[in-house]
Amino acid sequence: MTVIGMSRPEIDRVHILRDVVAERITVREAAQLLRITRRQVFRLLKAYQTGGPTALVSRRRGKPSNRSYPAALRTEVLALITANYADFGPTLACEKLAERHGIALGVETIRRWMIAAGLWQERRQKLKGVHQPRYRRDCVGELVQIDGSEHYWFEDRGPPCTLLVYIDDATSRLMHLKFVETESTFDYFRSTREYLEAYGKPVAFYSDKHAVFRVNGKGAVGGDGMTQFGRALHQLNIDIICANSPQAKGRVERANGTLQDRLVKEMRLAGISTLEAGNAFLPAFMADFNRRFAKAPYSDKDLHRPLSEDDELDDVFAWREERTVSRNLTLQYDQVLFILEPNAITLSLARQRVTVYDYPDGRFAIKHKGLKLPYRPFDRRQQVDQAAVVENKRLGPVLAYIAERQKELDMSRSNSAPRRRGQGKSLFKVG
Repeated sequence: MTVIGMSRPEIDRVHILRDVVAERITVREAAQLLRITRRQVFRLLKAYQTGGPTALVSRRRGKPSNRSYPAALRTEVLALITANYADFGPTLACEKLAERHGIALGVETIRRWMIAAGLWQERRQKLKGVHQPRYRRDCVGELVQIDGSEHYWFEDRGPPCTLLVYIDDATSRLMHLKFVETESTFDYFRSTREYLEAYGKPVAFYSDKHAVFRVNGKGAVGGDGMTQFGRALHQLNIDIICANSPQAKGRVERANGTLQDRLVKEMRLAGISTLEAGNAFLPAFMADFNRRFAKAPYSDKDLHRPLSEDDELDDVFAWREERTVSRNLTLQYDQVLFILEPNAITLSLARQRVTVYDYPDGRFAIKHKGLKLPYRPFDRRQQVDQAAVVENKRLGPVLAYIAERQKELDMSRSNSAPRRRGQGKSLFKVG
């Protein structure tokens, strides 16, 4: 049995010509049904009687169109797209081919070629991700979702800032809120410490993949794979879980949306326009919010663990890095040279590893096995103090000239050091 591939119009022709052969309809009626002339009906009828249904199949099927582009052009275009525009969509790739290579083709032609070559997927083939719901955790303190929400919280009354949000997964209760300038490690250090001092240590924090929580560098092959925040939580025996999508931590994401509506309007009514006033307003707002929207947990057990005497939060929530002491009792951190004061302890530390502690409030310490070491800084990035320009009448013009020249120089710190916008007054802040 032979299977013949035919289109719908060709199948209709077979049925009508069969009726003509059986004399159930006339040639004139067949011409009207097929919307062709009587002469064309006779031609089709002759082909059908000679070759059967196969003779009615179009001979062009499976062959390239007479108006198709040459195969060499198609190969050239796909090679250019693969080499230069692999992540471009068909429309943008079409524009760049015309602008940069002088190849003018239709967008749909480019789309078909890219789909056939596997460089693009049709919209209907792009399946949306499935985010299935999960049950809440049973107990308070079992999982706390954290996130930073950057927004114009004070509308036109103040600059944009970030609200750090801590919300309990079991109850949707706002546990801690704090306005900060930006979402930095030092800001998370301070806010998390305030949370722990108020409630104790939860079992786990649930966050996104912000660089504060996870090492995102593709070439990061050294180190222990932990960020400074992750190291602090590990030291306190608190897990950190990074969500793979915003939907996975929908509790805090939905809370951000609600806060960007309710909190903004409440602060507008209260006339609040600064971070300090906003942070003072947050406790009363949180109490009213939790009264309205918090849920009862499945279990009455609170899994927060109390802080112990061994939890030295000052050292835990500090940016810590190890350095090797040189033979001259010096070490470098964030482009500042630190000179250890020679004494009975430091003289034996040449070529030894020490730990630098960079605190959120701006303090700095160098320790070896928990013992503080005396030092003095030698900052090659230090700039002229503006007060010195004002107070020194004779040297004023000279100092002003030096200050202007320093503005032209690159006075930035190390890229591997912490961003200090969320830190207190520190010797590392230049300018």
